[in-house]
Amino acid sequence: MKSPGLKKILLVDDHTLMRESLRDRSFQEQDLEVVGSASSADEAVELAGQLSPDVVVMDIDMPGRLCFDAACDIVAMSPEVRMVYLSAFFNDRYIRDALRAHAVSYLTKDESPEVVVDAIRQAAEGLAYFSPNVRDRLVVGPDNTITLEDDGSPTTKTDMLTRRELEMLRYLARGMSKKEIAATIHRSYGTVDKHVEKLMNKLDIHDRVELTRFAIREGLAEA
Repeated sequence: MKSPGLKKILLVDDHTLMRESLRDRSFQEQDLEVVGSASSADEAVELAGQLSPDVVVMDIDMPGRLCFDAACDIVAMSPEVRMVYLSAFFNDRYIRDALRAHAVSYLTKDESPEVVVDAIRQAAEGLAYFSPNVRDRLVVGPDNTITLEDDGSPTTKTDMLTRRELEMLRYLARGMSKKEIAATIHRSYGTVDKHVEKLMNKLDIHDRVELTRFAIREGLAEA
């Protein structure tokens, strides 16, 4: 029987096998309870509102709404929730975006189930865990702030973009229209139009084809 102080976990991954493997492994723990699982970022936001999990374990590369966008909505709704990101990738852009989107932990999918479960437990206690490949790219400051080791003044055009503008760039790179983006992120067309206009002005790129090429060069088109 689980203890009264058990931590509630929400699993988010578009691969059923991954969700079920983590759920089955978590069931073996006396202090963890998987209260729900989602296959998309939108579903994760909805379930997080209903279930009030202590930890959300979220895949990074999923179709549909961007995970970082959804994560920010979840944290805005439940500030105490802990975000744990899972990914097969650990490039700087993903790590930076995860940190911006309230990451407590960032794990690569080659970690053992035992390590993942332990990281979830640590996250529930407010402790961070980063896989070795990710940790090698991080710097922990004297005030316990965590940044990429090359963070500092903006060095590329994308570093000057806000989180929302980066999301717009990724959606546009997928070939989505402003109307489709608005429907995906549940914002008005006018709001999306303003973000896209600011994005294009900052980058000084006003052609969709060139914008997509730029996103691909910056490694922003795959998620």
